[in-house]
Amino acid sequence: FKDIMFLPGFWAEYGMCTEPSAFGAKCIWHPHEMPFAERTLHSLSDIDGLAVPNPETDGLCPFVLQRLTVSRERIEQAGHAIRFAVARGPLNVASFLMGTTEFMMALYDDPDRIHRLLDKITTFLCQWLALQKASIGTIDGVLILDDIVGFLGQPDLEAFALPYLKRIFDCLDVSVKMFHNDANGRVCAPYLADLGINLFNFGFEHSIQEMRKWTGGRVPLLGNIPPRDVMALGTPSQVKACVQETLAALDSTQGLIFSCGGGMPDGVSSENIRAFIDAVQSTIAR
Repeated sequence: FKDIMFLPGFWAEYGMCTEPSAFGAKCIWHPHEMPFAERTLHSLSDIDGLAVPNPETDGLCPFVLQRLTVSRERIEQAGHAIRFAVARGPLNVASFLMGTTEFMMALYDDPDRIHRLLDKITTFLCQWLALQKASIGTIDGVLILDDIVGFLGQPDLEAFALPYLKRIFDCLDVSVKMFHNDANGRVCAPYLADLGINLFNFGFEHSIQEMRKWTGGRVPLLGNIPPRDVMALGTPSQVKACVQETLAALDSTQGLIFSCGGGMPDGVSSENIRAFIDAVQSTIAR
């Protein structure tokens, strides 16, 4: 698929386990599903004794980095490069350490402790991203994935998400700062440019026109057709029709990388990918 750009490119991960495992999370490995990280914080007081991990030695982080560095020579011999440092966002990691419901309730029950937790996680994430970049000199982008941001209202977003995301996106001097949130993207959209984010991958429930309005046209967008119901489960003709309908509604394709709204699912056929490419190229060429 020579006409497709893969983002973030060569990416080693163990489902949602990488960052939580560094904090001591037990990882459950299923034969035909993504691995899952169990809770490590069973009471709010557990936050007090939580240490900031070392990404060079703790959890699955060394394995992720080793997979990339071992593969790097073959990647570059094939004419490619590793371009992105990748991490789950601070709220996402916190929700795995505590449980999503428990984390959301604790924003109100004990906000001071949650700030201490998010500070520890953010310190670790900045170190983890810096280690990736220091180990692989071709990295010139960062991707942060945090759907829990989309669960917050504006006051909680401003209090519990923005300060920590700002620290993370400021911690590396890179050209591309990409953020993935395919939950509710409206609440964070007006703040993205001020966080330094210059590529936003959002959910397909929001139209491209809506997201352009909410971001003030200040952030390039990555999206936005349904990944499962269209790309994975649709026919090539349905993929083509969805692409054409989405593009036809736009005044311009400037500032847009056309893709799935939220990420590429498993099981997409080559025929559907080709239909996607053909529909984009033929529609834009008109």
